[in-house]
Amino acid sequence: MGFSLARYLGNAYTEARRVDTGLPVCSFQLSSSGDMHKEPPGTATMSLYLYRVTMNQYLRNSVGANDSSDAKPPLALDLHYLLTAWSDSVETEQTVLGWTLRQLYQHEALSASDLSPGAGWTTGDLVQVIPAELSNEDLMRIWDALHLPYRLSVSYIARVVRIDAEQPATARPVVARRIELSNKDGDR
Repeated sequence: MGFSLARYLGNAYTEARRVDTGLPVCSFQLSSSGDMHKEPPGTATMSLYLYRVTMNQYLRNSVGANDSSDAKPPLALDLHYLLTAWSDSVETEQTVLGWTLRQLYQHEALSASDLSPGAGWTTGDLVQVIPAELSNEDLMRIWDALHLPYRLSVSYIARVVRIDAEQPATARPVVARRIELSNKDGDR
């Protein structure tokens, strides 16, 4: 999901720069906690850091209304991302963060056409990307855990990301038993 979100934002930003040449050059990338400790890139960057994964409380253990099989329902997850603007310029950080906030406000759900095709998304998949309510204390705890000074950032939730359960191979059910006995000579 993170690659899909970064790719979507990067493509939308490239299109926006064609119209508004005042937007600074910026890349959008998925980051790990180890990446956050690297030297900031030379150009402006919006990092997407997955800091928390939770089960979606509303779809946990739900089964579709028309699903009468014994198949396990998909695992429904909410992915919590911290979006952080990185630049040597305060103006660039705020411009890129403001653009990102507006883009996610105007386009709050990613459909299959917005998602990376290599991840196995289907045409019916839809992921909402919504602002997360994160207290100042929780935000500071994230930065403390990363052992980094605070950077301008905002939290979003990608809801609902589904992971299909592996279905074990099942044998066909036994519907009848037939036993025949015969002699060596072929008499029954």
